[in-house]
Amino acid sequence: MNMLNGFGMDTISLAGPLEAKLDAMAQAGFTQVMLSARDIVGHPGGLNAAVAAVRNSGLRPTGFQVLRDFEGLSGHLHGYKVDIAKSMLEMCAALDSKVLLACSSTSRHATDDLDLIAKDLRKLAMLAIPLGIKVAFEGLSWGRTVNEFTTSWDVVCRADCPNLGIGLDSFHIFAAKTSLDSIDELDPERIFLVQLSDFMWQDTPSFEELMATARTFRVFPGEGVHSAELADLVLRLDKLGYRGDYSYEVFNDDYQQLPLHVVAERARRSTLWLSENVLHRSPDLPAWATR
Repeated sequence: MNMLNGFGMDTISLAGPLEAKLDAMAQAGFTQVMLSARDIVGHPGGLNAAVAAVRNSGLRPTGFQVLRDFEGLSGHLHGYKVDIAKSMLEMCAALDSKVLLACSSTSRHATDDLDLIAKDLRKLAMLAIPLGIKVAFEGLSWGRTVNEFTTSWDVVCRADCPNLGIGLDSFHIFAAKTSLDSIDELDPERIFLVQLSDFMWQDTPSFEELMATARTFRVFPGEGVHSAELADLVLRLDKLGYRGDYSYEVFNDDYQQLPLHVVAERARRSTLWLSENVLHRSPDLPAWATR
């Protein structure tokens, strides 16, 4: 059994061209990749070349990100975001990605009415159904109304659409200080994505520090100061029955200045820590070894 199965890296965690990022992940033993739209549309050969690069890599897309500030808008803003969402879904389908990540709105123009938010997310999910895509709704810790996974789960339940679920991000859970006891209230079949990362301090007391940490100084699981909480999160999800994918979403300016294979190896070490020390997964033994 490949210990890295079920775990993947996000292209935003590495510097360089898309092909080099994909190759570094594959060389480290990963079998899947979370694709950032910027890495796809920024390919010098265009969208078709980027799609070909992903397919040629042999890596399975964990998901495609990210649709921002979609829900809770009205009038021209709503129509504009629906058009953006359609284009994002088309790219997601072209990449053979089965999951589109949508993050909770930070816009002051968005409503705080959870029923209206749920209505918009239901519309997004309905647009995704013909393409065979699931929508994972993630609560950003700085979201205007939805800033904890407990609220994103509430909204998903209100929307009641089979291809709409939640995305969990350990950074936002720890930053918002959401109780992990609430994990037990989730339906594992409606958790469509789990993104993992850590950081180097216990608190982010100001909005400025929260944003700076989120966007420039996350680290891989096992490298930060929340290792115990991160292990608890993964164990709770495993006990709940979650058998989906884990992806490392690690925004780190230092890693952007390191060789790709060095960063990919750090991700590999994190995976081994989670698999062996936290989940206690053992590789399959050959028949002769069990006699």
